[in-house]
Amino acid sequence: MSKVAILMGSDSDLDVMKQAVLVLKRFEVEYEVHVLSAHRTPDLVTQFTQSAPENGVDVFIAGAGGAAHLAGVIAAHTILPVIGVPVANGPLKGQDALYSTVQMPKGIPVATVGIDQAWNAGLLAIQILSQKEPALKERLLAYKEEMVQGVISKKKSVEGI
Repeated sequence: MSKVAILMGSDSDLDVMKQAVLVLKRFEVEYEVHVLSAHRTPDLVTQFTQSAPENGVDVFIAGAGGAAHLAGVIAAHTILPVIGVPVANGPLKGQDALYSTVQMPKGIPVATVGIDQAWNAGLLAIQILSQKEPALKERLLAYKEEMVQGVISKKKSVEGI
């Protein structure tokens, strides 16, 4: 079974990153969660990233605020997919995190979701994993259908006013 590693630069990012945990739980995807800082514990980030494939990790989700660059550091040390979650904190409310995550140099890609959008990061990880896991693909299709039915239900209730 596939596994997702969720990393965050600080425990202050946990409220945002819990959304990735919730979606992975919903889809019954194995995950692990770690606090590792690209700037305060760079050697630990490198060690973890390089050993992750032998520990069953298939996708990384990395969340950090400020101009922190956790996703980029992970991407520099792996060929596995890395999904960055810019976390809103500080005076720039996540704009600095967004730019530092999305503006990667050529050759070091990081898929980036919107500010504080860890749920979407979890879904993207699931979409990646579903390419080799048919049961996961079926759960994704069912989830999409639930969203369709939810909109149709809301449409009917609004149009009846």
